[in-house]
Amino acid sequence: MGGSPNPESLLALPGQAREAGVRKRTLVRSGLVTKDASVRPVILVVDDDPDILQSVRVLLSREGMEPHGASGPAAALKLLGEHSFDAVLLDLNFSRGATSGDEGLSCLQDILAHDPDAVVVVITGHSGINIAVSAMRAGASDFVTKPWSNERLATTVATAVELRRRRRQARAFQAENTALVQDAYQEAMLLGSCPAMSRLRGLIAKAGPTEANVLVLGEHGSGKELVARALHQASPRAPGPFIPVDLAALAEANFEAELFGQRGGGEDRPGRLAAAHGGTLFLDEVGHLPLALQVKLLSAIERRQVTPVGGDTPVPLNARIIAATNLPRPQLYSESVFRADLLYRLNTVELIVPPLRERGDDIVELARHYLKLYARRYGRPEKKPLSDAAGLALKADAWPGNVRALRHAMERAVILSEGASYAAEDFVLSRAPAPSRRSGFAAPTDDLNLERAEKAKIVQALQKHHYNVSHAARDLGLTRAALYRRMDKHGL
Repeated sequence: MGGSPNPESLLALPGQAREAGVRKRTLVRSGLVTKDASVRPVILVVDDDPDILQSVRVLLSREGMEPHGASGPAAALKLLGEHSFDAVLLDLNFSRGATSGDEGLSCLQDILAHDPDAVVVVITGHSGINIAVSAMRAGASDFVTKPWSNERLATTVATAVELRRRRRQARAFQAENTALVQDAYQEAMLLGSCPAMSRLRGLIAKAGPTEANVLVLGEHGSGKELVARALHQASPRAPGPFIPVDLAALAEANFEAELFGQRGGGEDRPGRLAAAHGGTLFLDEVGHLPLALQVKLLSAIERRQVTPVGGDTPVPLNARIIAATNLPRPQLYSESVFRADLLYRLNTVELIVPPLRERGDDIVELARHYLKLYARRYGRPEKKPLSDAAGLALKADAWPGNVRALRHAMERAVILSEGASYAAEDFVLSRAPAPSRRSGFAAPTDDLNLERAEKAKIVQALQKHHYNVSHAARDLGLTRAALYRRMDKHGL
């Protein structure tokens, strides 16, 4: 390492211990160095001068770090292959009389090839600033010049350690986010190979790349939103937003503000239609929209613009419309329920999602998929098999709640099952005997607990109406939104 360091950078005198201690406390307070000696930052110092190696070791040790020395690139790469380092302090010249920095730059490339997240601080003389700049361009995080001061060197290395920590944290977050995205993607996959699902996927492939509005029909829980998302992903608008709106959950008084936006009155917010600009707007449960509000929605779709509540300037509507409903077709085509002119605006293409009970072997395929998904999510054995008897029981069930009910049943089984394989008894199936007053969800006659009684009545209404939430809500004297809230409260 050509040249000599400042004498301050050699072995510190005993009287300098107080200064080093003050620097260490400052670094600890700043978060650059940990107080816990058991997790001291590990530093690799690469230099061919044994005296400088020793002086840097002493300095970094006093700063709460654990330094290791290497006399040259070969030794450094060997140590990097055997250990993990929080930072590397690298000289740029090793041969006698060398000043080009080529040896150090080559070693820097080898270090980064071994570990792209490595944080390397290079050391150069005042006359080698251009070389240091080259090193920074090649991937070094910082540099120190000779002669250096102890404080400058310690702070630079500590900053490098913090950068390494943040890189590791970012990598961990990235891995976690990737896993979560993959998990969400797998949960939202449009699975199944039965003839009806194959036809549906074929229609999605044809309609997806167009701008045509699509109406998706299907029972509650059958996967209508998954179809809408698949259409969005297959369209040129895929890079844009996908904005779902549950129209049944919107209060009539808030309908225009939620969909069209609001200006003034201390509140200025875009509506869902504006938020979907350049993407897709998914109008779920459109069949339950009151006739008076259907007129307003029709007007926005026809004019391709909306005027926010309290505003006077129209906002252009640039979104593809995909709507969905669980209303039976005869009811949907009744003028007393749904306006024909709005229907014709929405159903340029009409897709029907088959109920789960009609999908045959898809039921077992979906069950295995969700069992594996939730096993991974909850840290349970992913290869735990589904018994033949359980598979037959799942296929025989009516599944009034469709895929959503099956998904919840698989999650519950993963959490509660204790056997070596999933048995029929691990699943709560709708074809089991109706709950009596002394078992299941029904509350016994002498049980006055309101929570249990409410849950029992909700289950009774859902089963009576084959899990049609609108009909169950009407029977219970509730709005759909209120019933949904109670279902969430009771885990239904």
